Amino acid sequence: MSDAILGMTATDLASAIRARQVSPVEAMQAVLERAAAAQARCNAFITLDGARALEAARAAEAAVVAGEPLGALHGVPVSVKDLCNTADLRTTFGSLAYKDNIPAADCVAVARLKAAGAIVFAKTTTPEFGHKPLTEAPLFGRTLNPWDLTRTPGGSSGGSGVAVAAGAGPLAVGTDGGGSTRIPAAACGVVGFKQSLGVVPHDQTPDVFGLLAYVGPMARTVQDAGLMLDVMAGPHASDPHSLGRDLQGLAAAAARPGDLKGRRIGYRLTMGNDRVDPETRAAFEASLAVLADLGADLVERNDAFENTLPVWGPLTFSIWACRFAGAEQTLGDAMSATLRHWMGEGRRFGATEVQQAMEARTRLFRQVQSWFEEIDFLATPTLAAPALPADQDPLQPVVIDGGPAGGLRDGWYPYTHPFNLTGHPAITVPNGFTAAGLPAGGLQLAAPWFADADLLSAAAAYEAARGDDDRRPPGFGIR
Repeated sequence: MSDAILGMTATDLASAIRARQVSPVEAMQAVLERAAAAQARCNAFITLDGARALEAARAAEAAVVAGEPLGALHGVPVSVKDLCNTADLRTTFGSLAYKDNIPAADCVAVARLKAAGAIVFAKTTTPEFGHKPLTEAPLFGRTLNPWDLTRTPGGSSGGSGVAVAAGAGPLAVGTDGGGSTRIPAAACGVVGFKQSLGVVPHDQTPDVFGLLAYVGPMARTVQDAGLMLDVMAGPHASDPHSLGRDLQGLAAAAARPGDLKGRRIGYRLTMGNDRVDPETRAAFEASLAVLADLGADLVERNDAFENTLPVWGPLTFSIWACRFAGAEQTLGDAMSATLRHWMGEGRRFGATEVQQAMEARTRLFRQVQSWFEEIDFLATPTLAAPALPADQDPLQPVVIDGGPAGGLRDGWYPYTHPFNLTGHPAITVPNGFTAAGLPAGGLQLAAPWFADADLLSAAAAYEAARGDDDRRPPGFGIR
């Protein structure tokens, strides 16, 4: 029964719990067992909260037996990235400065998941304050990719990507400040969604008006990602971007593969980068063929596009220099060297350079917005290469197809930053494997503002047409 439970999607598990076919306690026991295995092999969790999760599962089972009204995710286990506040459960931000931090309240997204019946069983690993796309930190060490333990799972939601890929719960909360749900989702072969700006409130950021970061779903299927997003979405007083933005039908759209016949899909192999791994390129071309077979009209977007790191960097590094200065003073050399390096970069940017980056962000928005006057969706790779070596130095060039491809951010994932800056929704979905058995790098689809439901439906159509690949990471088979 344990393997059968671990193979269920969140949608199916919630349905089985409501129908009394699966006990929430059985489900949680199976997930906790798998989480222990994922922790031993990959170091995916900072905190496991098994005893309280089982207590919550017993309460969830009693509610089913009593015939009480049940939420959309009643009894479904979920893990949460350790950048998100969880009431009475340690939230460290991956930093020694917060190793004993116990928040008094959940962040809005987690509170809504719990209100829908989901049960938080763990906090997943993140680099210190989510500052890089390789998941490692002085607090807990390094997280490894379940497909190949010599590779990184990506980041900064690396632990969440590992948890979902390994079957340690069907859902995980991630955050995305430059690709941090989509990068690990692509590296680990799962689904990651960055919604339109404001769809899910972000109540933890000190500067909501300059917001680049999003709290969003990671799951094994598009349908589960849509269900999770539907639960987390909706206005909240803490986030002005969310006010008046109450998107409806997200779960229904994700459950209903869209008709792509006649839809115009623009595509770009590069976005300011010049090297793409051959197997990643082949997987992307195969993805385009799937979209064409579904009746989509493919339109190459070959207009000039500059790498967006020079826009994202001054904005983000200056934020870090301000936001984490107190922790740096407390920790000194005990803080991640890479975070201190980029905080130093942030301090070197002058006010006029930051303002120039803000103006460049507006120009970027208008450029991307102009694309969607002519196309319905944009397709790109998510990563320029499969998962990098686990010991990749974040400050050194990445090697793609045998040659230097630029830095980590501008060379490996130039496709994700733009949509953090512009606010457009973007999703990554699996698109096959390399000859060595690694996820090939993911297909990213982006859409106009607030076309999140349409994007989920299109991604579901692609997912269904491509077919379900039952391969699971070695040692983590669940079917």
